[in-house]
Amino acid sequence: MNNSPPGKYATRPGVRYPTGATHSLEGVNFSVFSRHATGVELLLYAQGDSPEPFQVITLDPEENRTFLVWHVFVLGLPAGIYYTWRVDGPANTAVDGRRFDVRRELCDPWAHAVSDIAWDRERACAKDSGPWPAVRAIVTDLEPDITPRVKSRFSSLEGAVIYELHVGGFTRHPSSGVESPGTFAGVIEKIPYLKDLGITHVELLPIMAFDEQDVPAGATTRGLKNYWGYSTHSFYSPHPRYCRNPVNGPREFLDMVDALHGADIGVILDVVFNHTAEGGADGPVISFKGLANDVFYHLDQSDRRRYLDFTGCGNTVNCNHPEVTNYIVHCLEHWVERLAVDGFRFDLASVFVRGERGVPLSDPPLPWNLELSRTLTELPRIAEAWDAAGLYQVGAFPGLSWTEWNGRYRDSIRRFVRGDGGMIGEVATRLGGSSDLYTHDGRRPANSINFVTCHDGFTLYDLVSYNGKHNEANGEDNRDGSNDNLSWNCGTEGDPTEPAVLQIRHRQARNFLAILMLSRGVPMLLAGDEVLRSQGGNNNAYCQDNELSWFDWRLTASNRAMVRFTRELIALRRRHPSLTRNRFFRGERLPNRGIPDVAWYGPGLEAPSWQLGHVRFLACTIAGLTRDEEDLHLLFNMSENEIQALLPSIANRRWHVALNTAAVPPGDFTARPDQRPFAAASYLVGPRSVVVLEGR
Repeated sequence: MNNSPPGKYATRPGVRYPTGATHSLEGVNFSVFSRHATGVELLLYAQGDSPEPFQVITLDPEENRTFLVWHVFVLGLPAGIYYTWRVDGPANTAVDGRRFDVRRELCDPWAHAVSDIAWDRERACAKDSGPWPAVRAIVTDLEPDITPRVKSRFSSLEGAVIYELHVGGFTRHPSSGVESPGTFAGVIEKIPYLKDLGITHVELLPIMAFDEQDVPAGATTRGLKNYWGYSTHSFYSPHPRYCRNPVNGPREFLDMVDALHGADIGVILDVVFNHTAEGGADGPVISFKGLANDVFYHLDQSDRRRYLDFTGCGNTVNCNHPEVTNYIVHCLEHWVERLAVDGFRFDLASVFVRGERGVPLSDPPLPWNLELSRTLTELPRIAEAWDAAGLYQVGAFPGLSWTEWNGRYRDSIRRFVRGDGGMIGEVATRLGGSSDLYTHDGRRPANSINFVTCHDGFTLYDLVSYNGKHNEANGEDNRDGSNDNLSWNCGTEGDPTEPAVLQIRHRQARNFLAILMLSRGVPMLLAGDEVLRSQGGNNNAYCQDNELSWFDWRLTASNRAMVRFTRELIALRRRHPSLTRNRFFRGERLPNRGIPDVAWYGPGLEAPSWQLGHVRFLACTIAGLTRDEEDLHLLFNMSENEIQALLPSIANRRWHVALNTAAVPPGDFTARPDQRPFAAASYLVGPRSVVVLEGR
């Protein structure tokens, strides 16, 4: 690649498709959508921080425009060149919502790679006359040789175990020992750890290029930056910070995907199409505002200078406008077809339901277009089925095959494990796959993503260590983050001094993981929970790109007992089809076994006391689907007292204890070859514990 191009380059009109910068042996075709623009210029730079362009190309509206698209072909231009657009047009913003400003340079929304080396958000938001900094797009040579080397085999989440992972934070800690910390390449070096843990998919927090400088003033003064990445500006481009060289970003990302596929691990991207890094009226102009502000965002109809905000981030993407729907669908198809991604999780997906003026639609175009896309229809599409303005659609997200983050599952299991009474009926429903949420429209347990923790909120260890959030380090006087954590600190807030507190915390952490892996549906584990990673009670570490958030690899040794427990638990789940079967429990006899698929019990093998508010005990027997699969008997005691629970008899089989969270490690989990028959007719279930017996 030539980053010091000599002289000027000749041009010809070019073509409108494909949009973006398309490199070929002849040169580069540039194409950008801007319906109401009256003038367009293309600026070419040698580097991401070059002070001046080496060539400015003015597009002729007669020669270089086709309908809504402006285009030009630059002959002989090599890959590796940086570029921006300047766009002029009417800007009576209060009336028409357009924000054209020929002085501002814009990043190409279709760029396959970008550089933010010269970006300064504060300067870009300034109200002076400029010049303002810009994120610059990079010409890549995606055509024709970049194709997945290891094809995806992950078209379903049935039987999956998802691991939610932050690409930067997973290897940025000095203890990671990788060659390129905080990058896609760093993740590759840790694949053996992921493989050994037993997970089947990684769900990557946003890896599309985002604005790290998008944080409130209080965080800025503390030197903090946007860490999670929910501030996307370039949806086709990998985030430059995760690349060793942003020019090669697509290849580096694909190298990681190929390596994960080679280890039989699928790749799900967490994507943010509900808002962008451009924020509200006071936010910067990066791309969409300067090209098609009135098309891309929901605007106040009475004063179109104002943005409707259903996301809590200053703006809301107008997802159901035809041009925007087309942009999003084609973008996702690009990540699948060219970069081998296996599925997507959609942040604040209820925004996808909002039409004009933000009113929810009964049949919104975007969710259905994603479901009906030939490229996307067979892939997992996971909705975070709510938004920041109160539209909550868990169990009711439009479409037939969408999967959802099950917030009901999280809240129910948290309440049960901390000791709330009256939860056993709710817990039984969640263990069985949440039939109350998904049977009405023909969906199944695999449409439920079960989780107890995720990036947003307490880590697992903090969930059992803090009653309240401690977000002072974020610079917002602890006002940010949720106040409703459904947590219990086991008697002491924060770092424990009493061994008994530490012991119960570890037991509670094992309880959460055990219930998660014993539930029908798709379990999701937050990276670091298996090593009891703590954020010091910070439940909103979105701006903490430091050791507070990073995966500390020393914990894999100091908390090796928890790593072992997690690994064995995942293995138990994966060897029991009865736990991963994509059917709801019905209590009906299995035709090849002659026994019910599930039977629920109280401690004396009586029917559970579903309606009694003080009950904190539940047991069930789950039948093996075939004569070769062991039956399972599960005992959940979240009371403070030990309970002597009778065990059901099973014809021609004996019970073997596999798991007891009350036992001291390594006795908390007994691998199958080491199990011995349990001869007694009852089992003494310790307080606040989970027991699993296998019958064979």
